[in-house]
Amino acid sequence: MRLHRGRLAVPSILLALGMVLAGCTSFSDGTGEEAATTTSAAPEPEAAEIDWTDCNEQIQALVAGQPGSERDLSFECGRTEVPISYDEPQGATLPLFLVRVVSGTQTDRIGSLLVNPGGPGASGADAAIGLALTLPDEILGRFDIVGFDPRGVGLSTPVECISDERKEEIIAAEPRPTTDEDLDAAFALAEEVADGCADEYGDALGTFNTVDTARDMDRLREALGDEKLTYLGYSYGTTLGSTYAELFPENVRSLVLDAAVDPDIDAKEDAEQSAAAFEAGFDAFAANCTGLLAGCPLGAEPRQFVEQVMAQAAATPIPSTEPGETRQATPGVVLTAIQAALYDTESWPQLAQGLAAAQAGDAKGLFSLADSYSGRLEDGTYSNLFDANLAINCADSEERFERGEIRDLAAEWNAEYPLFGAGSAVGLYTCSVWQAERTPLPERDAEGSAPILVVGNSGDPVTPLPGAVDLAEDLESGVLLTWQGQGHTAYPKTDCVTAAVDAYLIDLTAPMDGLTCPA
Repeated sequence: MRLHRGRLAVPSILLALGMVLAGCTSFSDGTGEEAATTTSAAPEPEAAEIDWTDCNEQIQALVAGQPGSERDLSFECGRTEVPISYDEPQGATLPLFLVRVVSGTQTDRIGSLLVNPGGPGASGADAAIGLALTLPDEILGRFDIVGFDPRGVGLSTPVECISDERKEEIIAAEPRPTTDEDLDAAFALAEEVADGCADEYGDALGTFNTVDTARDMDRLREALGDEKLTYLGYSYGTTLGSTYAELFPENVRSLVLDAAVDPDIDAKEDAEQSAAAFEAGFDAFAANCTGLLAGCPLGAEPRQFVEQVMAQAAATPIPSTEPGETRQATPGVVLTAIQAALYDTESWPQLAQGLAAAQAGDAKGLFSLADSYSGRLEDGTYSNLFDANLAINCADSEERFERGEIRDLAAEWNAEYPLFGAGSAVGLYTCSVWQAERTPLPERDAEGSAPILVVGNSGDPVTPLPGAVDLAEDLESGVLLTWQGQGHTAYPKTDCVTAAVDAYLIDLTAPMDGLTCPA
């Protein structure tokens, strides 16, 4: 059981602020009653106001020394309330947490740029901070950067029903289950996780769905004072953005949907495409490594080297030289580290060095990569990335798969996609046993919307390019921009894409549909 939808990696900052920010309300009794912070007796048609507080000093201290931290930025933290259920919009509410970043160089302000980094389960508040350090000056000069933790994520009523010990078990589990014994263990683990979350939340577990989060976004747009929404979404954030456009097409100013999730394929197709894309991503990493003038630390056959490390970890888990580290790397940790590094070409050197060190008996580098992927913090605890990822993905889908079908797929895909196939197949079982009300995603053509810019990479190992093509075609006003590059997401990594996106966000000038930017 693995995270099965891409996310943008950003600094994990806000959890460090947990002691200085207002506490989060959370479900705990399986009814959702403890999540209810207010109950309105009279109609409340307008969005609740955002209560902003100055958290500049705290965040400035946390980002000090990072690239971009020298920028003249100010930070505010905010809270607001949204309905738990939009079937009862005047009923009980839950809190959402936001961060707003404003540049001291801002002139001719257009409005707010709302951001979401994907996952699902990654913190949008974290993303606002990370993006404010990296976005072009032209964007910071015209927009407030606003990130919110979606319902169930981060500091917004986080769904928490998987223990840290269970997360360690999930990561360490056999990543390529094909034998009856390994498959039965994987099925049992998925069932235990689903049972635990159902026991913790009951009917409230279905609250954490994308459709309601899109409705939350329109409340935030109104509370921020923006007549129309300007939005930048990555990976799963493209699903959230396109769902918003479907529900509120008249409220779209400009949406950038980068690393698009394919809206036209079912869960089985999505899982197979994911396995194929990660295999292609590994091949690109291997080719880069073997082409290095200094030589590849993994030798002439990186795939063979990985198989050897996996076998080594299976025979005797590999320790780490990190002081105080007691974990030992299993094949699950090795493959999680590989997946993490394939998101961004800048992580490829760390992966090559980490694999070489692991073969020599030190898994420190692999644990660093795996922890960045799974949301493990420096103190050994975990964020709620796992919990939210499963809750949101499963609330969005009605598809279910039987054990027999998954056994067949695991064998078939293991042969075709030897690193990632079996695990991708078994991942289909996770939502099959999830016990929550489902709110399926709508078909998305966003009829009547302003132009929507969809961005895809030809070498994206997480959300393959066909997904961006399909999304741009489905959206009546969709415009496709392609980058011939490697890694997950494109903006603002390359000048050509950056120029096109900036012009669209600022001047509403969309690029020519089908424009391709070189690597």
